[in-house]
Amino acid sequence: MQEIAPRVFIETGFPGVTLGAIAKPHGLIQIDAPFRPDDIRSWRAELFSMSGGVDRLLVNLDAHYDRTLGSRALECMIVGHDRMAQIFRDRPLTFKAQTVETGAEWELFQGLGSIRWAPPEFTFSDQLFIHWDEKPIILEHHPGPSTGAIWVVLPEEKIIFLGDAVVPNAPPFLASADIEAWKETLALLGKPNYKNFTLVSGRGGIITLDQVKEQVKFLDKAQHQLEKSNHDDVEKSVTQLLKSFNVPAEKQANYALRLRWGMQHYISHYHNQSAEPVDE
Repeated sequence: MQEIAPRVFIETGFPGVTLGAIAKPHGLIQIDAPFRPDDIRSWRAELFSMSGGVDRLLVNLDAHYDRTLGSRALECMIVGHDRMAQIFRDRPLTFKAQTVETGAEWELFQGLGSIRWAPPEFTFSDQLFIHWDEKPIILEHHPGPSTGAIWVVLPEEKIIFLGDAVVPNAPPFLASADIEAWKETLALLGKPNYKNFTLVSGRGGIITLDQVKEQVKFLDKAQHQLEKSNHDDVEKSVTQLLKSFNVPAEKQANYALRLRWGMQHYISHYHNQSAEPVDE
């Protein structure tokens, strides 16, 4: 676990997503959850050692399986976006690990078993302010990467937890994306009001503005491919887009699946605007 500001921590050592923890006198605010049982136990042990109040709150930055499979096991109140809550209402009550090929991280691991989902108990539409001491924490809806995607903003510490808005060195998840809105969201990070902020990717720890710009470049490429593609062209587009990354051999198949799944569902959704965004 790395302390990136006084009493603000991140953990990048577990598969899946970057985890966050903000220790306040009132209690502990956690950001996302690990999905493997052993990692959940390790993470809970790390958090238990932190001093502070007894209250616990878990923020899910979106509804992706990688960051929500372990939420119930953290045994605390959960907050998320309104549209994230809708996704949970549309899911079966219980997750059962099976052969699904979306390119998510959890698919690379066995032994997850049957898990009951933990939908958010508190939701919001645009912003939610958490006042657990004199330094507020702001949850903000920032559309683009997925349905109900949010940021956690610490204005006093100048830190933003971005979720999947930026996925460095790997393909992002496109199935429920809105690429135009996504690029507008990323453009905010270059504005003066975010100058000198520490940016935390939901899948890569601390990142730079150069990596934000690389994400925008990739989205431009993906959008170009998607606009000229149909389902028959997806495989060729996947091959082209994978060239944007220096992909380790052991990740090639997973990243190709991620792009293939994302592009197929993106094309289906935008050729049929009445369809609901897919739950990745």
